[in-house]
Formats: sequence, C-alpha cells, structure tokens
Amino acid sequence: MSMTDPIADLFIRIMNAIRRGHATVNVPASKLKANVLAVFKAEGFIQDFSPTTLDGHPALQVELRYVPGREKKPVIERIKRVSKPGKRVYVGAVSIPRVRGGLGVAVLSTSKGVMTDRQARQQSIGGEVLCHVW
Repeated sequence: MSMTDPIADLFIRIMNAIRRGHATVNVPASKLKANVLAVFKAEGFIQDFSPTTLDGHPALQVELRYVPGREKKPVIERIKRVSKPGKRVYVGAVSIPRVRGGLGVAVLSTSKGVMTDRQARQQSIGGEVLCHVW
C-alpha cells in the first residue's frame, strides 16, 4: 500500500508517540525524513535518530525528548504540516514565516537542502515550507 504523504505520516507518528509517553518511535526510512529529523535534532526537539530495519525494511528509530522533571512534558508541543501534496507552499527569501514570534521553527526544503527558517534567512534563499514546530 502506498502512502500519499510520508512526511505527514512521520509527524503523526512522532506526535502519537509523544502523547502516549513513549521513549522511541520507529518510522519508515527515506532521505527526506532523515534530513527533517537531523534539523529536529539540531534544534533540540528530539534526542537522536538512527537507521534500523523492521521486518526487512529500512526504518529510522527516533528517540524522543522530554523536559526533565516529575511528569513527562514533551519538548515538541505541536508539529503543523504546512505544504501538502494537494497544495504546495513555497516562499521567497524575503517572505519566510516566523513561527510563534521566533519561539518555534519553520522547516524548509531548499535547493541547498533541508534547513530552518533562520538558516534560510541567513543564506537568503527560499523554498518549500514543510512544517512549523513549537
């Protein structure tokens, strides 16, 4: 069975695992998903991710991050998918969105790779807005 939006599936799996308080979650592997997870790791939203196999298929094991303390409060409050297969959202370098007044991060797919909104502004390049994370 094919999936129409594998990036949305990644976000849904992460959010479902966070809501259940899981330490890790496995997702089917792809280069784009690995690049998005690398941005999440660099921004401190997840602890780590590593390649693995599930039932003979390549997968990525994502280690989720929680705020230290008594109760498990996740670092990721919400992931909002912006560009979808039915409606792609592209922005120029001057119109890159700010998420929650700079407290969140917009993840963009650019010609120079997947990066945050801050990195895209510094390099003065636009691209496809994949998601907002806060």
